[in-house]
Amino acid sequence: MRVEMLLILLIFLGFALAELLRTQLFRKPGQRRKDAVVEAVSSGLLAFVTQPAVLLASGLLMAVMLPEHRDALVTLPILAQIGLLLVFDDMTQYGWHRLSHNVPWLYALHRPHHDAPYMSIRIVYRNNFFYYLLMPGIWFSGALIYLGLGPVYAVYIVVKLLVICGAHSDVRWDAPLYRSRVLAPVMWFVERVISTPATHSAHHGKHAADGLTNYKGNYGNLLFFWDVLFGTAKITRRYPEQFGVENLPEVGAAEQLFWPLVRRRAAQPEGHAARENRHAPT
Repeated sequence: MRVEMLLILLIFLGFALAELLRTQLFRKPGQRRKDAVVEAVSSGLLAFVTQPAVLLASGLLMAVMLPEHRDALVTLPILAQIGLLLVFDDMTQYGWHRLSHNVPWLYALHRPHHDAPYMSIRIVYRNNFFYYLLMPGIWFSGALIYLGLGPVYAVYIVVKLLVICGAHSDVRWDAPLYRSRVLAPVMWFVERVISTPATHSAHHGKHAADGLTNYKGNYGNLLFFWDVLFGTAKITRRYPEQFGVENLPEVGAAEQLFWPLVRRRAAQPEGHAARENRHAPT
């Protein structure tokens, strides 16, 4: 097993263990039978099918179109390589995430992520199969790996996973730091750079009127800085009491995972998006 894969596994296991000991990993508030199905299938598909297939396909396309440019960027300074990954993977994921909350058919692909009525390590990769298949950042990452950024990408993806797991987990690592007189000022900087449980749980809040939820903002994945830069940030250092989607009908596991191939009600995503636009903050 490659080192980065082992580290990724350890990160997941670490957060899972923390939730198992502190917040009932397998018995989250309001969970339904379909939740475990959606989470297991979507996470498994991403890890073993979608991401490897997209990275491979992207590399093959680059080999066909630009065969003479393999490893062309391998001599770039490390900071420049990290910058390319942050822009072409993380910033484009911010844009893809933001777009998915404003385009009806994309929201149908992303809604499974918000359908869970809880925060947890379980929901990190809870999305429709096609949401990740079409995600520009994964395709760009494959191209950058072809151009020679593979070793840096291996470190980058571990750091990114650590941040997004921490942001989704309901074991709130930031809460005690906010209460510390010494560390609270440091957190002013940290929460404007990376996603934290407080800023990301606001994006998952259920009720737009609670003063904390920012459903149409706080889109950042690794870097929360993109929200600060593009004006979609909301920082309260507090956590919504309820999570999920507001005023939307239930959607079955199969439809969540494989819409539009599985679609029980015609025109459902458009109706969802219309209702979401009414209740979500702009």
